[in-house]
Amino acid sequence: MSVMTELQNVRSSPKSPGSKRDRVAYVFLIPWFIGLVGITLGPMLASLVLAFTDYNLLQAPQFIGIDNFIEMASDKRLANSLQVTFTYVFVSVPLQLIIALFVAILLDRGLRGLSIYRSIFYLPSLLGSSVAVAILWRQMFGADGLVNQLLAFVGIHDAPGWVTDPSTALGTIILLNVWTFGAPMIIFVAGLRQIPEMYYEAAEIDGAGRWTRFRRITLPLLSPIVFFNLVLQLIGAFQSFTQAFVVSGGNGGPADSTMFYSLYLYQQGFNQFNMGYAAALAWLLFIIIGAFTAINFIASKYWVFYDN
Repeated sequence: MSVMTELQNVRSSPKSPGSKRDRVAYVFLIPWFIGLVGITLGPMLASLVLAFTDYNLLQAPQFIGIDNFIEMASDKRLANSLQVTFTYVFVSVPLQLIIALFVAILLDRGLRGLSIYRSIFYLPSLLGSSVAVAILWRQMFGADGLVNQLLAFVGIHDAPGWVTDPSTALGTIILLNVWTFGAPMIIFVAGLRQIPEMYYEAAEIDGAGRWTRFRRITLPLLSPIVFFNLVLQLIGAFQSFTQAFVVSGGNGGPADSTMFYSLYLYQQGFNQFNMGYAAALAWLLFIIIGAFTAINFIASKYWVFYDN
Protein backbone atom coordinates (compact mmCIF):
# COMPACT_ATOMS: atom_id res chain seq x y z
CA MET A 1 0.00 0.00 0.00
CA SER A 2 2.84 2.38 0.87
CA VAL A 3 4.54 1.66 -2.47
CA MET A 4 1.37 2.56 -4.39
CA THR A 5 1.06 5.76 -2.35
CA GLU A 6 4.63 6.77 -3.16
CA LEU A 7 4.09 6.08 -6.88
CA GLN A 8 0.98 8.24 -6.88
CA ASN A 9 2.90 11.01 -5.12
CA VAL A 10 5.69 10.82 -7.70
CA ARG A 11 3.20 10.98 -10.57
CA SER A 12 1.22 13.83 -9.06
CA SER A 13 4.18 15.92 -7.89
CA PRO A 14 4.88 18.75 -10.39
CA LYS A 15 8.32 18.78 -11.95
CA SER A 16 10.35 21.89 -11.32
CA PRO A 17 11.13 23.73 -14.56
CA GLY A 18 14.67 24.17 -13.38
CA SER A 19 15.26 20.55 -12.52
CA LYS A 20 18.57 18.92 -13.32
CA ARG A 21 16.98 16.71 -15.98
CA ASP A 22 15.59 19.74 -17.81
CA ARG A 23 18.95 21.51 -17.71
CA VAL A 24 20.68 18.47 -19.17
CA ALA A 25 18.09 18.30 -21.96
CA TYR A 26 18.66 21.96 -22.81
CA VAL A 27 22.43 21.39 -22.93
CA PHE A 28 21.98 18.62 -25.49
CA LEU A 29 19.62 20.84 -27.49
CA ILE A 30 22.15 23.69 -27.72
CA PRO A 31 23.79 22.36 -30.95
CA TRP A 32 20.37 22.10 -32.57
CA PHE A 33 19.46 25.66 -31.58
CA ILE A 34 22.82 26.92 -32.88
CA GLY A 35 22.20 25.16 -36.19
CA LEU A 36 18.62 26.47 -36.38
CA VAL A 37 19.71 30.08 -35.84
CA GLY A 38 23.04 30.02 -37.67
CA ILE A 39 22.20 27.79 -40.64
CA THR A 40 18.45 28.24 -41.15
CA LEU A 41 16.83 31.29 -39.56
CA GLY A 42 19.87 33.57 -39.81
CA PRO A 43 20.47 33.10 -43.56
CA MET A 44 16.73 33.30 -44.23
CA LEU A 45 16.46 36.67 -42.50
CA ALA A 46 19.62 37.89 -44.25
CA SER A 47 18.26 36.87 -47.66
CA LEU A 48 14.96 38.61 -46.86
CA VAL A 49 16.88 41.85 -46.23
CA LEU A 50 19.01 41.39 -49.37
CA ALA A 51 15.86 40.85 -51.45
CA PHE A 52 15.17 44.58 -51.08
CA THR A 53 18.69 45.67 -52.00
CA ASP A 54 21.05 46.02 -54.94
CA TYR A 55 24.04 43.88 -53.94
CA ASN A 56 26.85 42.43 -56.07
CA LEU A 57 29.35 41.31 -53.40
CA LEU A 58 31.77 44.09 -54.36
CA GLN A 59 30.02 46.97 -52.61
CA ALA A 60 27.72 47.48 -49.67
CA PRO A 61 24.05 46.61 -50.27
CA GLN A 62 21.93 49.55 -51.36
CA PHE A 63 18.26 49.57 -50.39
CA ILE A 64 16.02 49.75 -53.48
CA GLY A 65 12.64 48.76 -52.04
CA ILE A 66 10.58 46.38 -54.13
CA ASP A 67 12.44 47.06 -57.39
CA ASN A 68 13.73 43.47 -57.55
CA PHE A 69 10.20 42.12 -57.39
CA ILE A 70 8.99 44.64 -59.98
CA GLU A 71 11.82 43.54 -62.29
CA MET A 72 10.55 39.95 -62.13
CA ALA A 73 7.36 40.94 -63.96
CA SER A 74 9.33 41.81 -67.12
CA ASP A 75 12.03 39.13 -66.84
CA LYS A 76 11.45 36.83 -69.83
CA ARG A 77 14.08 34.30 -68.76
CA LEU A 78 12.39 34.07 -65.36
CA ALA A 79 9.05 33.39 -67.05
CA ASN A 80 10.70 30.68 -69.16
CA SER A 81 12.33 29.11 -66.10
CA LEU A 82 8.95 29.00 -64.36
CA GLN A 83 7.39 27.30 -67.38
CA VAL A 84 10.21 24.73 -67.55
CA THR A 85 10.01 24.06 -63.81
CA PHE A 86 6.23 23.68 -63.77
CA THR A 87 6.42 21.29 -66.73
CA TYR A 88 9.07 19.25 -64.95
CA VAL A 89 7.14 19.15 -61.67
CA PHE A 90 3.69 18.35 -63.04
CA VAL A 91 4.94 15.66 -65.42
CA SER A 92 7.70 13.93 -63.48
CA VAL A 93 6.10 13.80 -60.02
CA PRO A 94 2.83 12.06 -61.06
CA LEU A 95 4.74 9.61 -63.28
CA GLN A 96 7.20 8.88 -60.48
CA LEU A 97 4.45 8.22 -57.94
CA ILE A 98 2.44 6.03 -60.34
CA ILE A 99 5.46 3.86 -61.13
CA ALA A 100 6.45 3.75 -57.43
CA LEU A 101 2.96 2.58 -56.44
CA PHE A 102 2.85 0.00 -59.24
CA VAL A 103 6.20 -1.50 -58.25
CA ALA A 104 5.24 -1.40 -54.56
CA ILE A 105 2.10 -3.43 -55.29
CA LEU A 106 4.19 -5.99 -57.18
CA LEU A 107 6.67 -6.25 -54.32
CA ASP A 108 3.86 -6.54 -51.78
CA ARG A 109 2.84 -9.90 -53.25
CA GLY A 110 5.48 -11.74 -51.23
CA LEU A 111 8.16 -12.33 -53.88
CA ARG A 112 11.22 -14.34 -53.04
CA GLY A 113 14.25 -12.21 -52.32
CA LEU A 114 12.04 -9.20 -51.56
CA SER A 115 14.81 -7.38 -49.70
CA ILE A 116 17.08 -7.69 -52.74
CA TYR A 117 14.44 -6.20 -55.05
CA ARG A 118 13.83 -3.37 -52.61
CA SER A 119 17.54 -2.55 -52.54
CA ILE A 120 17.80 -2.65 -56.34
CA PHE A 121 14.82 -0.34 -56.84
CA TYR A 122 15.86 1.98 -54.00
CA LEU A 123 19.44 2.41 -55.21
CA PRO A 124 18.59 4.99 -57.95
CA SER A 125 17.04 7.23 -55.27
CA LEU A 126 20.40 7.37 -53.54
CA LEU A 127 22.29 8.09 -56.74
CA GLY A 128 19.76 10.04 -58.83
CA SER A 129 20.67 13.48 -57.47
CA SER A 130 24.43 12.89 -57.62
CA VAL A 131 26.73 14.59 -60.09
CA ALA A 132 28.16 11.25 -61.27
CA VAL A 133 24.78 9.89 -62.34
CA ALA A 134 23.89 13.18 -64.05
CA ILE A 135 27.15 12.98 -66.02
CA LEU A 136 26.42 9.36 -66.92
CA TRP A 137 22.90 10.37 -68.01
CA ARG A 138 24.33 13.09 -70.22
CA GLN A 139 26.69 10.62 -71.84
CA MET A 140 23.97 8.01 -72.35
CA PHE A 141 21.61 10.46 -74.08
CA GLY A 142 24.24 12.30 -76.09
CA ALA A 143 24.35 12.21 -79.89
CA ASP A 144 26.80 9.29 -79.78
CA GLY A 145 25.58 7.89 -76.47
CA LEU A 146 24.45 4.43 -75.50
CA VAL A 147 20.77 5.14 -76.23
CA ASN A 148 21.44 6.14 -79.84
CA GLN A 149 23.83 3.23 -80.29
CA LEU A 150 21.08 0.83 -79.21
CA LEU A 151 18.61 2.54 -81.52
CA ALA A 152 21.10 2.27 -84.41
CA PHE A 153 21.50 -1.43 -83.63
CA VAL A 154 17.76 -1.96 -84.25
CA GLY A 155 17.82 0.12 -87.44
CA ILE A 156 17.00 3.66 -86.20
CA HIS A 157 19.86 5.86 -87.42
CA ASP A 158 18.32 9.34 -87.36
CA ALA A 159 17.74 9.64 -83.60
CA PRO A 160 18.44 13.13 -82.21
CA GLY A 161 21.01 14.09 -79.62
CA TRP A 162 18.55 13.87 -76.76
CA VAL A 163 20.30 16.30 -74.41
CA THR A 164 21.26 18.71 -77.21
CA ASP A 165 17.83 18.94 -78.84
CA PRO A 166 15.55 21.61 -77.26
CA SER A 167 12.49 19.43 -77.85
CA THR A 168 13.84 16.43 -75.94
CA ALA A 169 16.38 17.80 -73.43
CA LEU A 170 13.81 18.42 -70.69
CA GLY A 171 12.31 14.98 -71.27
CA THR A 172 15.63 13.30 -70.47
CA ILE A 173 15.77 15.09 -67.10
CA ILE A 174 12.16 14.16 -66.40
CA LEU A 175 13.06 10.55 -67.16
CA LEU A 176 15.98 10.78 -64.75
CA ASN A 177 13.69 11.97 -61.95
CA VAL A 178 11.09 9.28 -62.71
CA TRP A 179 13.89 6.68 -62.57
CA THR A 180 14.53 7.62 -58.92
CA PHE A 181 11.20 6.25 -57.70
CA GLY A 182 12.75 4.08 -54.99
CA ALA A 183 12.15 6.35 -51.98
CA PRO A 184 8.37 6.75 -52.46
CA MET A 185 8.18 3.07 -53.43
CA ILE A 186 9.60 1.98 -50.05
CA ILE A 187 7.06 4.19 -48.27
CA PHE A 188 4.24 2.73 -50.39
CA VAL A 189 5.35 -0.80 -49.52
CA ALA A 190 5.24 0.06 -45.82
CA GLY A 191 1.77 1.54 -46.26
CA LEU A 192 0.47 -1.49 -48.15
CA ARG A 193 1.64 -3.76 -45.34
CA GLN A 194 -0.59 -1.82 -42.91
CA ILE A 195 -3.83 -2.52 -44.83
CA PRO A 196 -5.71 -5.39 -43.14
CA GLU A 197 -6.02 -8.44 -45.37
CA MET A 198 -9.58 -9.06 -44.19
CA TYR A 199 -10.83 -6.16 -46.32
CA TYR A 200 -9.56 -7.83 -49.49
CA GLU A 201 -10.93 -11.20 -48.44
CA ALA A 202 -14.41 -9.74 -47.79
CA ALA A 203 -14.36 -7.87 -51.12
CA GLU A 204 -13.26 -11.00 -52.98
CA ILE A 205 -16.11 -12.97 -51.42
CA ASP A 206 -18.49 -10.27 -52.64
CA GLY A 207 -17.15 -10.75 -56.16
CA ALA A 208 -15.01 -7.62 -56.42
CA GLY A 209 -12.29 -7.83 -59.08
CA ARG A 210 -8.70 -6.63 -58.77
CA TRP A 211 -9.40 -3.18 -60.13
CA THR A 212 -12.41 -2.72 -57.84
CA ARG A 213 -10.39 -3.85 -54.81
CA PHE A 214 -7.60 -1.47 -55.75
CA ARG A 215 -9.97 1.47 -56.30
CA ARG A 216 -12.25 0.83 -53.33
CA ILE A 217 -9.80 -0.48 -50.74
CA THR A 218 -6.14 0.12 -51.60
CA LEU A 219 -6.33 3.71 -52.79
CA PRO A 220 -8.57 5.06 -49.99
CA LEU A 221 -6.60 3.35 -47.22
CA LEU A 222 -3.30 4.32 -48.85
CA SER A 223 -4.33 7.92 -49.49
CA PRO A 224 -2.41 9.34 -46.45
CA ILE A 225 0.76 7.73 -47.83
CA VAL A 226 0.03 9.08 -51.32
CA PHE A 227 -0.47 12.54 -49.82
CA PHE A 228 2.79 12.31 -47.87
CA ASN A 229 4.78 11.24 -50.93
CA LEU A 230 3.09 13.86 -53.10
CA VAL A 231 4.04 16.73 -50.78
CA LEU A 232 7.64 15.55 -50.40
CA GLN A 233 8.18 14.94 -54.11
CA LEU A 234 6.61 18.27 -55.10
CA ILE A 235 8.88 20.18 -52.74
CA GLY A 236 11.93 18.27 -53.98
CA ALA A 237 11.03 18.73 -57.64
CA PHE A 238 10.62 22.49 -57.32
CA GLN A 239 14.14 22.66 -55.85
CA SER A 240 15.79 20.39 -58.45
CA PHE A 241 19.16 21.74 -59.52
CA THR A 242 21.93 19.18 -59.94
CA GLN A 243 20.44 17.26 -62.87
CA ALA A 244 19.73 20.38 -64.95
CA PHE A 245 23.08 21.95 -64.06
CA VAL A 246 25.13 18.92 -65.09
CA VAL A 247 23.10 17.79 -68.11
CA SER A 248 22.98 21.31 -69.58
CA GLY A 249 26.55 22.17 -68.69
CA GLY A 250 25.36 24.86 -66.28
CA ASN A 251 23.78 27.11 -68.92
CA GLY A 252 20.23 25.70 -69.00
CA GLY A 253 20.55 24.84 -72.67
CA PRO A 254 19.89 24.07 -75.33
CA ALA A 255 17.90 27.28 -75.91
CA ASP A 256 17.02 27.51 -72.19
CA SER A 257 14.94 24.33 -72.52
CA THR A 258 16.37 23.02 -69.22
CA MET A 259 16.59 26.37 -67.42
CA PHE A 260 15.10 25.30 -64.11
CA TYR A 261 14.12 28.01 -61.64
CA SER A 262 16.85 27.01 -59.21
CA LEU A 263 19.42 27.06 -62.02
CA TYR A 264 18.34 30.56 -63.07
CA LEU A 265 18.58 31.66 -59.44
CA TYR A 266 22.09 30.22 -59.29
CA GLN A 267 23.12 32.07 -62.44
CA GLN A 268 21.83 35.37 -61.11
CA GLY A 269 23.63 34.94 -57.80
CA PHE A 270 26.92 33.25 -58.66
CA ASN A 271 27.46 33.98 -62.36
CA GLN A 272 26.23 37.57 -62.54
CA PHE A 273 26.75 38.30 -58.81
CA ASN A 274 23.30 39.90 -58.66
CA MET A 275 22.78 38.78 -55.09
CA GLY A 276 19.88 41.08 -54.31
CA TYR A 277 17.85 39.83 -57.25
CA ALA A 278 18.84 36.22 -56.47
CA ALA A 279 17.60 36.64 -52.89
CA ALA A 280 14.28 37.95 -54.21
CA LEU A 281 14.05 34.94 -56.53
CA ALA A 282 14.70 32.63 -53.59
CA TRP A 283 11.80 34.15 -51.67
CA LEU A 284 9.54 33.86 -54.70
CA LEU A 285 10.41 30.15 -54.86
CA PHE A 286 9.67 29.88 -51.14
CA ILE A 287 6.24 31.44 -51.72
CA ILE A 288 5.52 29.14 -54.69
CA ILE A 289 6.42 26.00 -52.73
CA GLY A 290 4.45 27.22 -49.71
CA ALA A 291 1.42 27.96 -51.87
CA PHE A 292 1.38 24.53 -53.53
CA THR A 293 1.94 22.83 -50.17
CA ALA A 294 -0.98 24.76 -48.68
CA ILE A 295 -3.17 23.86 -51.67
CA ASN A 296 -2.33 20.19 -51.15
CA PHE A 297 -3.24 20.35 -47.48
CA ILE A 298 -6.51 22.16 -48.20
CA ALA A 299 -7.46 19.74 -50.99
CA SER A 300 -6.44 16.70 -48.93
CA LYS A 301 -9.67 16.81 -46.89
CA TYR A 302 -11.56 15.81 -50.05
CA TRP A 303 -9.49 12.75 -50.99
CA VAL A 304 -7.31 11.70 -48.04
CA PHE A 305 -9.05 9.27 -45.67
CA TYR A 306 -7.87 8.40 -42.17
CA ASP A 307 -9.08 5.73 -39.75
CA ASN A 308 -11.35 8.18 -37.96
